Amino acid sequence: MNFKSDNAASVCPAVLDAILSAAPSAAAAYDDDEWSSRLDGAFSALFGHDCTVLPVNTGTAANALALAAMVPGYGAVVCETDAHIHVDECGAPEFFTGGAKLLLVKGEHGRLTPERLAAGLAAHRGDAHQVQIGALSLTQATEAGTVYTPDMVAALAAHAKARGWRVHMDGARFANAVAHLGCHPGDVTWRAGVDVLSFGAIKNGGMTAEALVVFAPDLAPRLRFLRKRAGQMPSKGRFQAAQLLAMIEGDVWLANARAANAAAAQLAAAAGARLRYPVEANELFLKMHPGEVSRLRAQGFDFYDWGDAGSDEIRLVTAWDIPPAHVAALAEALEQ
Repeated sequence: MNFKSDNAASVCPAVLDAILSAAPSAAAAYDDDEWSSRLDGAFSALFGHDCTVLPVNTGTAANALALAAMVPGYGAVVCETDAHIHVDECGAPEFFTGGAKLLLVKGEHGRLTPERLAAGLAAHRGDAHQVQIGALSLTQATEAGTVYTPDMVAALAAHAKARGWRVHMDGARFANAVAHLGCHPGDVTWRAGVDVLSFGAIKNGGMTAEALVVFAPDLAPRLRFLRKRAGQMPSKGRFQAAQLLAMIEGDVWLANARAANAAAAQLAAAAGARLRYPVEANELFLKMHPGEVSRLRAQGFDFYDWGDAGSDEIRLVTAWDIPPAHVAALAEALEQ
């Protein structure tokens, strides 16, 4: 019974059907096919704002390319201490930007605030002896499984824009955040000041496609070249485009996220006081008592240990296709 990661989830039927529908067709290469040509319009309708959409193979590529378009090699990106771009991307942002530095600020329950940014960066001078901050990267939902509201994003973006920074959003679990908020996707992105969104699909039932959703038109030309140079522009791009269209048309992306969130909420109710953070998406972080972690594993539950070695902290992740029986069994085990 797998609660390790939503990356291990199956590909949802709508995505598989879309790939199959694109397979027999002879189509133009390199984004000139009919599927790719629909991406900008489909995502613009979804977000209520003209945007450029560039498919890539991974969330790491989406994040690193977005930041490379925003900051030079002598620049810096501000992010939360546990941000994926810092902890789990093997230096890809630094590599793609040509050496830009990540400046870390500790959030509360994974979330940054303008006050925390001001305090955390108070010692940064910004003269010729230090890197020049060029971007703020926010993770939605956060690495703690919490969610930024539109007002939170707007406040952070206003803080960034007042200092001349760009704003990037790592949306690996963006669908889960929107499902929790119940807001229009534009409210928590471009209306709040986000320039580029890494729109996650793979964790949410996709297969091999993520999307750079570019709201700031001046960044799009540079991103086209960076994407090609990074080897993220496949000749048969229709298969990536077909996956992304299948996710957003008919609100499959939201239906999948709601299912994952509902499973997480069921487990949160059972976990009670063990929860380290509020459960607002599809991740749970639990502080267990000695011996309980091994007892759960002995019952067939798989998950990651979290925190410091020997801390008895674990992370549980629910996916769009998690079997209800597995969720019920884990909830019962936690209650016991």
